[in-house]
Formats: sequence, C-alpha cells, structure tokens
Amino acid sequence: MADRLMEELSTQPARVPARTVLLSIAGLWLCYLTLITLRSLLLDQTYFAEMLCLRSIVVLAGMAVTALTWMILRLFDHSRIGVRIGIALVVMLPAALGLAMINRQVFSGLDQRILVEKRNPSQIEIRHDTAGNVLVDIPDPPQLTPDQLTALQMKFAEQALWRQLTDIAIGRYFLLLAWAALYYAMVTAEQARAAERREGEYKRAAKAAELRSLRYQVNPHFLFNTLNSLSALVMTGKSEAAEKMIQTLSGFYRRSLAEDVIAESTLEQEVALQRAYLEIEAVRFPDRLVTSFDIPAALEDCALPGMILQPLVENAVKYAVALTRKPVSVTIAAREEYGKLVIEVSDNGPGVSQGGKTGFGIGLANVRDRLAARYGKEASLAAGPAPDGGWRAVLRLPLERHGG
Repeated sequence: MADRLMEELSTQPARVPARTVLLSIAGLWLCYLTLITLRSLLLDQTYFAEMLCLRSIVVLAGMAVTALTWMILRLFDHSRIGVRIGIALVVMLPAALGLAMINRQVFSGLDQRILVEKRNPSQIEIRHDTAGNVLVDIPDPPQLTPDQLTALQMKFAEQALWRQLTDIAIGRYFLLLAWAALYYAMVTAEQARAAERREGEYKRAAKAAELRSLRYQVNPHFLFNTLNSLSALVMTGKSEAAEKMIQTLSGFYRRSLAEDVIAESTLEQEVALQRAYLEIEAVRFPDRLVTSFDIPAALEDCALPGMILQPLVENAVKYAVALTRKPVSVTIAAREEYGKLVIEVSDNGPGVSQGGKTGFGIGLANVRDRLAARYGKEASLAAGPAPDGGWRAVLRLPLERHGG
C-alpha cells in the first residue's frame, strides 16, 4: 500500500490552480487600468469618461488574450527553465501585436472625432494620450480647402498608424512578459510545495511501514511463547488448563488482530489486552502469578501505540514469575507527570541477580524502536531494577487523547 501511494504521488503533476492564475491575470490588468486612469486624471481629463469605457474594453480583451497565452504556457510547466523562457518570448509576441490591433480598433472612432473636432491650433501636433494612442492635431488655416484638409489628415494618420501600433505592441509585449514571469514564479512555488508534500508522504509511508514491521514482530514472539506453554500443559496431562488457555488465546488474538497494526489504541484498550494475556499466563502459573492494575479513569482515553506494553509484560512473566516458586506480583500502573503519560510495568520478582535481566532483549528493543518511530525524542523507555526489589520498566510518552 505504501508503494502504491508513493507511485501515485510521483505521477501527479504540480499545477497552479486555475483560480489563482485567473486572479493573477485580472489583478495585472486591473492594476494597469488603475494606473493609466490615475495618470489621465492628473494630466489630461479630455474625454475622460469615454476614454475610461474604451480602456475597460481594451483591458477585458487583454485579460482574454492573456488567458489564451496561459493555455499554451501551461503545456510547458515541467520543461527546463530555458525552454519555458523561450516559449514565453515567442508566444507573447503575436499576443502583443493582437492587443495592439485591438487597441487601435477600439480607439479608432475617438481618434477620428478628435481629428475632425480640433480647429485652429497654432501648429500641427502629434501627441500620445494616456492609453498609448497617437492623437494628431491638424491646423485648419483658411487657405486649405476641405479636400486638402482631408488629404492632410489622411497623410498624417497613415504615418502615425505603424508608429502607434509599434509603440503599443512593445508596451503590451513587456506587460505580458511580466505576467509570464509571475506565472512561472507561481509554477515554481507550486512545484516546490508538491515536492514537500511528496517528501512528507514518503516519510509517513516509510514510518508506517516501520511501525507495521515492528508490530508484526510482537505477535509471533508472543504466540511462540504461548504455544510452548500450551505444549507443556498438554504433555503434563493438564487438559482442562490447556483448553482454558486455548479459549483465552483465541479471545486475545480476536481482539488484537481486529485492529490496524499501525493504529493507535486507548490506554483502556491496551490494559484490557494485557489483562487477557495475563489470564493466559495465569493458567500456567495459577499459584505464582498475581496481577495488579492502577489505571486512573481520567487517563483511560489516552492514545498510545497498540500492544506497546506486550513485550514489557511478557518480560515480567518470563524473568520474574517463571524463574521462582514464590508468588510474584505483576503491576501495570499509569499516571500523568509534567504533561506526559507515564506507564509502569513492574514486578517484585528476583530481579537482576537471580533473573539475569539485561534490558537489551528483543522485546525492549522493539518497544524503543516503535516509540522512536512514532514520537521521536518525545518518548522514552527506561528499564532496570526497582528500588525495593524486582524489576521496573517505565514508559514516558506525550499525553494525547485518542481521536483528539
């Protein structure tokens, strides 16, 4: 499952959301409209309302053309940066020329009106308005006939047409390139976020696989010990005890295997599982195994890895109860301490001198590895002789509520 998850993540392309792209296009052109409108207010308010309407049409056309260029640019989102820059330089050129032609058509009517309405200027003047349009002011001296005036107007209009288109196209070209640079920046940022997400998913998948492997190590180890005990009961003719152990073992595995191997359980569930385990061992040691539980009700819903206590309880039975003929008490207790959940598994057995406990067995190593995989340095396991005799293992892990 982890491999399939990582394969799916690696094949998912990183894309800038369409909504973000369209908002960036709208923001660019609205900013442009705002700036040229403010400039018009400050420098030349002639035909202001009509100019604003015409500029708005040009801006809407600019948004549409930019959106069309995006449809081309997005095809090269995963190409090398040099290829993307080259594509932008090529694609934006015809787009800029198209916007210049649109601008010319939109403002052509107003340009003609200005040429007709202007009278008696001191000299012929070619000037630019705030939208980048070239406006030609033609003198109307008495010696010119209407036909001559019209011819003169046409002459200057033709001369200004290509200059006007060139000037506007250059301005639109760099405006479109500026947006392309913004778009590629968004693409790069989205690809970086996607890489971070993939890395996080890879780490989580690897950690889940590690936890699953460690959890699987617990069940065979416990089953091996239990089957040995069951074999001993059968060989000694204790059929009733063997039957009781089989039934208890069946209940234990029905409960433990029903859960996800990497899912967390509550402290209440974990203690209930260990009660079932100690009931199985009590069949082997009916006169020696004494159990005790001290679990505050306020901590029963605390979360912890499933079967994390199993190796500790097994060690208590193996190294304390099994190695003496005297009654041995195995205690599971929990408390809250400085914001941590502290769980103790202790016994009053023979301890190190008689039991030979080293604290470096497979069970303790498994618990430490699982804690490190789940909590990092925030959890710990300490095991060693108890001050009043016997052995004690102490788990400290973050106090988290199940489902919280």
